[in-house]
Amino acid sequence: MDTISTFDRLGLSEPLCRALSGGGYTHPTPIQARAIPVLLDGEDLLGVAQTGTGKTAAFTLPMLQHLSEVHEPPMPRGCRALILAPTRELALQITESIQRYGKFLKLSHVCIYGGVGENPQIEALQKGVDIIIATPGRLLDLMRRRFVRLDQTMFLVLDEADRMLDMGFIKDVTSIVRTLPRERQSMLFSATMPPAVTQLAGKMLIDPVRIEVSPRPVPVERIVERVYHVQAASKRYLLADILRDQSMNRVIVFTRTKHGANRVVEHLSKTGVAAAAIHGNKSQNARQRALADFKAGKARVLVATDIAARGIDVADVSHVVNFELPNIPESYVHRIGRTARAGAAGVAISFCDPAEKSYLRDIERLTKRPLTEVKAEVRTRVPAPQPAAIRQAA
Repeated sequence: MDTISTFDRLGLSEPLCRALSGGGYTHPTPIQARAIPVLLDGEDLLGVAQTGTGKTAAFTLPMLQHLSEVHEPPMPRGCRALILAPTRELALQITESIQRYGKFLKLSHVCIYGGVGENPQIEALQKGVDIIIATPGRLLDLMRRRFVRLDQTMFLVLDEADRMLDMGFIKDVTSIVRTLPRERQSMLFSATMPPAVTQLAGKMLIDPVRIEVSPRPVPVERIVERVYHVQAASKRYLLADILRDQSMNRVIVFTRTKHGANRVVEHLSKTGVAAAAIHGNKSQNARQRALADFKAGKARVLVATDIAARGIDVADVSHVVNFELPNIPESYVHRIGRTARAGAAGVAISFCDPAEKSYLRDIERLTKRPLTEVKAEVRTRVPAPQPAAIRQAA
């Protein structure tokens, strides 16, 4: 068990501890308590950890401290630290964390990602920055056009390497890493370690310290878990019916595919439910607008795929609906953890088609508890749209 209980005992500098204290951070998570001293000592690190374990602070805090201690300005178009993330949402979340933790440090950064105009990003790179946070595709494009140089980079972070593999980014990542100086500190984080990620870690890291942590336990006692056994063709009607319950005031619905997410939003719109989709086929502006509408309450329902939902942190989610059960049981735990945050209660509802029963068994085997079965009374017509006053109140 880790005996370190506060950040000021990890060796972090006063400006970082002040920023953490001001943000309400008092006790490090297990991965933070174990990784921060290792990274402050300059070791390479291999972290096996999922989203929700606090890994962003585990790698950004030591990196910020190192950069602030070495007063070496970046070269034009260059950077002193590079963080690669698989999705735009995760890259933006990491950027927000750097802004929060480094508020008392004079360090520059830029977030590089596709789906938006490149000119502001290119302009920000002209004089060089201390930190680049980037998705691989846009960064590699700018590198090939000589808008970015990485020959000064002293720190490299690869976050969610298994998602990089799932999204086909491993070749891009390998091309980027090949351009970096050999003398650097490198960190790789992944929720799982498939052979391709293990091979990449072997090429990228030198004698790394391996740290493996379990995700933060889902507050099971505060989440009511239910399952409806329903045919796939009837799921959209069941979803529209249960959403007539106005206690479902902020709902995340998970689908397995992008097209499935679009179909759910289209069906809900016919019932008068304000819903927005967020997935990889949406433009960056559309994704940010959907997330902003959901946070502001303009969209009562956010329909997301697992990959697009990485890095999304929204407070006061009343319900999570698994429109389709995930084929990886750990994804179920990650999904339902979006509700019952900060001491609140929450409800997780799952729709299970007969073809998905094996997924349900895997989930119950992992969580070591059965989901409460609820009888599905499914209508086969689209319910009448709700009155505008009710939609506004939701």
